[in-house]
Amino acid sequence: MTTTTSNPVTSVLGGKVVLVAGVGPGLGRSLAVRSATAGADVVLASRDRDRLARVAAEVGALGRRAVVVPTDLTDPAAVAALADRIVDDVGRLDAVIHNAYHPPSREALLDTELASVEAELVSSLPALDLVRRCTPALVASGGSVVLVNSMILRNRLPGFGAYRMAKASLLALARGLSVELGPQGVRVNSVAPGYIRGDAVEASFAKAARARGTTVEAIHAEVAAETDLRRLPLPDEVADAAVFLASDLARSVTGQCLDINSGATHH
Repeated sequence: MTTTTSNPVTSVLGGKVVLVAGVGPGLGRSLAVRSATAGADVVLASRDRDRLARVAAEVGALGRRAVVVPTDLTDPAAVAALADRIVDDVGRLDAVIHNAYHPPSREALLDTELASVEAELVSSLPALDLVRRCTPALVASGGSVVLVNSMILRNRLPGFGAYRMAKASLLALARGLSVELGPQGVRVNSVAPGYIRGDAVEASFAKAARARGTTVEAIHAEVAAETDLRRLPLPDEVADAAVFLASDLARSVTGQCLDINSGATHH
């Protein structure tokens, strides 16, 4: 299935440089491509060199510059090198979109070893490290930060106790950074997607369909029935919300978390 949608706005990031940290196959790729579609040059960071090359080619096809920096975002030395590379090679940074993903344990809190809970809780620390490293460039440009969070903040799905705690920590991080960086002209916000209709969700729906003897579309309809719009967002639609928060269209928006789940929850 396609995960590309038409572009509702163009040039809202014209002349800007956006760092997409965590270029995965679904949302990460969309964050990069939609930033380029909106007029930005894009710095691409993740561990997968082949994927970075493919996404860079898409950004280049849109007439924007792509700077590929293979990076382990959990390695402080690699993150420091990434920040230095942006300053040395690009010369400016207007937005950081942090999309690194830490797989949830999917265990009940009462059944999870404390060491496992601790391992999930520290997953927000690399985001803090990255923003710290990029702060001088962001202050210089009057830039912005967007942290990708999760609908797990709002819903009642069982078995995600430690993951829910970790995402609450990431939300608190965004709010704390907003308080500290706001006086320096830097905005910090979050987006909290729910189910995103991309390859990963399609695979999970296919697995559920096989187990229940039904179709992927039936599983999708069942899940989508719990949303106001009766459909699940595409990766590009989530990315467009992040682009909005990164752009000057949201120049008075900071310390906020924008839920993107077709109305699965209200906040």
